[in-house]
Amino acid sequence: MRRRQFQGGDLVLATHNRGKAEELVALLDPFGVSVFSAADFGLDAPEETETSFVGNARLKAHHVAKATNRPALADDSGVEIDVLNGAPGIYTADWAEGPGGRDFLRAMQKAWEMICATGAKPPYLGRFRCALVLAWPDGHEEVFEGKAEGQLVWPLRGKLGHGYDPMFQPLGYDLTFAEMSSSQKNALSHRAAAFRELTAECFT
Repeated sequence: MRRRQFQGGDLVLATHNRGKAEELVALLDPFGVSVFSAADFGLDAPEETETSFVGNARLKAHHVAKATNRPALADDSGVEIDVLNGAPGIYTADWAEGPGGRDFLRAMQKAWEMICATGAKPPYLGRFRCALVLAWPDGHEEVFEGKAEGQLVWPLRGKLGHGYDPMFQPLGYDLTFAEMSSSQKNALSHRAAAFRELTAECFT
């Protein structure tokens, strides 16, 4: 079945995460889209009550599309660590919550402590996953998924990127995502993989 095409005009990013927004804006730049964020419309993020990346992305995309009467693009993503049975998964950002707000250094320390507690030997394999949902105000949606395989490393390396990037080394590379330029990361990342599918199907 043919995917619905994005016909141009405004697109609202259904995210309040600055790092994700910057990645998506960079990926959208070649398409001449007028990009806004949910924050530009004063919208709060809905509670993420679903049990999958796709479910949470769907919830956010439709919330913003209906509130703004514009097409909306939502991302839900996270890291899965094999020795932790896929955790933190959809709770990736939740692991950063605590006193003083969201702190991904705290999240990465928690992940590493839990990895070490398993007694498993390296490499500690895992992956970033991303679900993208493009939703229209009439309720139509298109769903795309991507992943990036790699390993979790310690100590942390790199100052670029966001989230768990300083401890994630993609398969076949000696650098973590946080040691890569945005253009390098955007060629490899889970979000870029999902985005390539999105643009190939909906932005042609």
